[in-house]
Amino acid sequence: MKVLVVVGPTGVGKSDLGIALAQKYNGEIISGDSIQIYKQLDIGSAKVSKAEQKLVVHHLVDEYPLSDPFDVTMFQSQARALIRDITQRKKLPIIVGGTGLYISAVLKNYIFQEEVFDEALVARLHATSNEDLFTELFEKDPIATKKIHVNNRPRLIRALLIALTTNTLRSELEAKQDNRLLYDTFLVSLTMERQALYARINERVLQMIDDGLEAEVRTILKDYPDAFKLRGMSGIGYKEWEPYFKTDSDYSLDQVIDRIQKHSRNYAKRQFTWFNNQFETYVVDIEKEHYQEKLEADISAWLEHEGMHV
Repeated sequence: MKVLVVVGPTGVGKSDLGIALAQKYNGEIISGDSIQIYKQLDIGSAKVSKAEQKLVVHHLVDEYPLSDPFDVTMFQSQARALIRDITQRKKLPIIVGGTGLYISAVLKNYIFQEEVFDEALVARLHATSNEDLFTELFEKDPIATKKIHVNNRPRLIRALLIALTTNTLRSELEAKQDNRLLYDTFLVSLTMERQALYARINERVLQMIDDGLEAEVRTILKDYPDAFKLRGMSGIGYKEWEPYFKTDSDYSLDQVIDRIQKHSRNYAKRQFTWFNNQFETYVVDIEKEHYQEKLEADISAWLEHEGMHV
């Protein structure tokens, strides 16, 4: 089965290119974003608009309420089922997104250790600061901390759950993983000059504010008073609002904006590193003239060929 994949850092233009390629190649898009799966998280996640979703079929967007858990194992199972279904209907599955672990889990033969559910442990970890989570993981599995950033809260918690509820360490699981691709994959990695990307990210955050991000978060807090404890609200664009909405807080809107911009830029750096380390990719500099024409010519050649192209 052939799978076209579009990855890259936040703000680089993955969604627009994904839609264009889906229209050209009779494709359907599988979102590879861990936050856009949730309803109500629209502006802060830069979710594709309803109008854009009408242009081509999008899967795994706007499908779960915030109160429902959704993790990489669920994504792996659902995305693989979608790849089979889309292929059987003679269409091209196109994964578009920037959540590196989710995309790797689908394309490679990742096997996840099932944790024993411990409600008290889960509650304790979610109430623990990122720094303390990182320290605890370092004590249990120091090798894992070399690959998990201190601010990547979901991965820290998952690694600790594995270490504390099973007899296996995350680093041991990763060492056993089969990194061969399961599909005939054409993996496009979008890039641009770093400072230009960071300027674009800063502007996009300001546009989110203009589009009503604060009101979006207020509405979520009305529906879910403990929203900041929910998995989806740990995403960049949402978690930064928690101190702003605390009672008697003097945390300013400018501080929220600054933190979202900073976290987004840092995330873009980590995304560059992840995709460069995980895959051999077809790198596309979106600042070059006629980049899309050459890309489409090479995709067309790949679609006509039976071999692997990465």
